[in-house]
Amino acid sequence: MAPFFVLFLLASSLTQGYAQFQPKNEAFISLLITQNGLDFVKELLVNKAISSLVSLRLPNIEKTAKIPVVGNVYMVLSNITIYHIDVPSSHVKPGETGISIIASGVTCNLSMNWYYSYSTWLVPVKISDRGRAEVQVEGMEVGLTLGLENQEGSLKLKLKDCGSNVKDISIKLDGGASWLYQGIVDAFEDKIGSTVENAIAKKLTKGISSLDSYLKSLPREVPVDDHASMNVTFVNDVLFSDSSVGFETNGLFIERKISLPILDLDHKNSKLPILCTNSSKMLGITLDEAVFNSATALYYDAKFMHWIVDQIPDQSLLNTAGWRFIVPQLYKKYPNHDMNLNVSLSSPPVVEISNQKAGATIFADMAIDVLEEDEVIPVACISLVIQGTGLVKIKGNNLVGSIRLNDFQMSLKWSNIGNLRMYLIQDVLSFPTAASCVDAY
Repeated sequence: MAPFFVLFLLASSLTQGYAQFQPKNEAFISLLITQNGLDFVKELLVNKAISSLVSLRLPNIEKTAKIPVVGNVYMVLSNITIYHIDVPSSHVKPGETGISIIASGVTCNLSMNWYYSYSTWLVPVKISDRGRAEVQVEGMEVGLTLGLENQEGSLKLKLKDCGSNVKDISIKLDGGASWLYQGIVDAFEDKIGSTVENAIAKKLTKGISSLDSYLKSLPREVPVDDHASMNVTFVNDVLFSDSSVGFETNGLFIERKISLPILDLDHKNSKLPILCTNSSKMLGITLDEAVFNSATALYYDAKFMHWIVDQIPDQSLLNTAGWRFIVPQLYKKYPNHDMNLNVSLSSPPVVEISNQKAGATIFADMAIDVLEEDEVIPVACISLVIQGTGLVKIKGNNLVGSIRLNDFQMSLKWSNIGNLRMYLIQDVLSFPTAASCVDAY
């Protein structure tokens, strides 16, 4: 019974989570996005930008140009559409005040309709023609600088700078007079380049605005279950370095608001260290032990640290016959009666974190109840002190962990069946603590 029961209590204390004191403006969880993480986010943003720009319709371009021999010619480019974008190289670089993203060697392909009309003194009749054209904008560089700050507990994303530069444009016309190609190139080359630059800048600005709206809409409380939520309000300034971006959130468990749909702390107020020395990692997370203690305090105050144990792996121990040689007076007074264990914590479990492990000390009372027909008869109560540690790590795509029992003590609190020989009960319920380890996935 002991391995199952004791490790059950340990698991409950380390994983379940209303604290009497809730410092809402302090940080208890830190997150660090490394350069690899920034590169990953950058690729997502670049791909999103490309998908939003493809099929983008640009405004018509009109111009009257003087063509040698022909004279003044009115020309229009219409139905200008970006149908392909290639970004061969891009990089992201965090700085002291923000994040810069630069894409180099960008190629942009456009299709469009062209139209021209003119008349001369030689031919008083208006002459016009129309056709299709393909344009390739090459060697473009697109850059933007983003600011990120904490605004009253939410993240505020600002576009500090956005610009692009076109290096070269090639135009292929279908149809038209021989003079038309050079005329369009001379008349529209700069205009096409600036139109593409403005369209990209406008689209990126709109995209950053949408992303900012999304960040503002992120909830400040994340429901954990029907009773608890986690306070994920951002606190303190965003931390920038030359290779990472850091955030701090409150992170404490709080009582869940009824309207929120599902989707005293001993804090030393020390700076949360983020230990992420492996450059291949994308994200580092640090949790203060106050996070776990807020969870255990909340569930304790909500009267959830109470269990009736009526099934265990060795079911014979939940019958007085299984105790006839250890507690004979129990068997004599209630022969072959079923039993259950009424377990309640006498105080919230205390969680301490060190060396990447979470340790918990649990103080509990275990009442032994005898079942007689429809009556539950408490016969004795044993006080328990349980100490254990838990380890959590990421394995592949799974979050795995282990729980180990370090110490297990018991003492008699009261008895209605006389004195109990606790050393015998301790022997039955005890086992080598070095082997008391279970894995969880």
